[in-house]
Amino acid sequence: MDIFSLPSSATDIIRKYTQASEEAGQLHLEIIKLIERERWFKLYLTEEHGGLNTDLPGILRLLESLAKADGSTGWTVTLCSGASWFAGFLEDELRDEIFLKLETCITGSGATSGTAVKTPEGYLVTGSWKYSSGALHATHFTANCFILNQDGSDVLDENGEPSVRSFVFKRSEIRSIPTWSSIGMVATGSHGFEVSHLAVPASRSFLINGDMKMQTNAGNYPFLQLAETTLAVNFSGMALHFLELAKTLVLNATYLQRFSESQAEIVQEVFTRQQQLLMEARKNFFQTADRSWHDLQNGSLQNTILEELSQTSRRLAHISRRLSENIWPYCGLEAARKDSELNRVWRDIHTASQHALLTFES
Repeated sequence: MDIFSLPSSATDIIRKYTQASEEAGQLHLEIIKLIERERWFKLYLTEEHGGLNTDLPGILRLLESLAKADGSTGWTVTLCSGASWFAGFLEDELRDEIFLKLETCITGSGATSGTAVKTPEGYLVTGSWKYSSGALHATHFTANCFILNQDGSDVLDENGEPSVRSFVFKRSEIRSIPTWSSIGMVATGSHGFEVSHLAVPASRSFLINGDMKMQTNAGNYPFLQLAETTLAVNFSGMALHFLELAKTLVLNATYLQRFSESQAEIVQEVFTRQQQLLMEARKNFFQTADRSWHDLQNGSLQNTILEELSQTSRRLAHISRRLSENIWPYCGLEAARKDSELNRVWRDIHTASQHALLTFES
């Protein structure tokens, strides 16, 4: 398979089961089987370690295609496959134990809402994390914790700040918390989880952007921009889907008859302008992302390109959301029907837009 595109057969499978996924509040088993078969939960791993041989530019384009097929599927693959990037920071034995199994799916939370007390064997972890996409079918969970000494005082890092480490939990070690009741992204099943005084060996702790134990498909790419870019393409993918559906519904002779001639021209101009803005934002985004990847490979990645990439990621996300808002008024009651595909995509975009990472455009 060309990693830069999604086969129509895969899109057909995903869209065949999106409504069933929505009703169940989690991805349908047939979609999960497809993801496992294509190894999309392991996008950042090489074939040697159970993944795919690709690079970040390819990953971004694939994630956009998945989000265009279905927002919940794209978002779940994005968040769960992101954990396979963490594999580069794990020791060999633990990495093989987790990732060489076909069914492995890791979810987690980026929030630092736990504590880990140092012990002779590792850590004693307590915490609660609100949202973790794919929680209902995940085999492992990752979470961030403040590190404490046994007297309860903070362990400080090299900058004198409270130290934070990430941890890997097995499904049998966590307790699920039903926290996900949003209007969109319903099938991500992004419920919470918690642990209490859980003994975790030191081998299941790691530092994001720490020393690489193994090269991954994204290398030691800066975590902030990795997160921003992979989320941004979910927005653009969903916006492309929304535009596709809205154009089919609205831009036809029968539907446009409800408007006067001048009003119909306005509607067509709005569609043309919104599509143009989206395509320009996508072009700028992918050009910047590709350039940053090239610079990383050449050892010349600078903060200036990373700052530009953050900006283009946010702009892409915001233009994608605004496209759905600006076209929505012309779509009639079909857009308001909660069981329509157009409505689901609109709900998905606006639920995803609440992710704090891309809240502000600048």
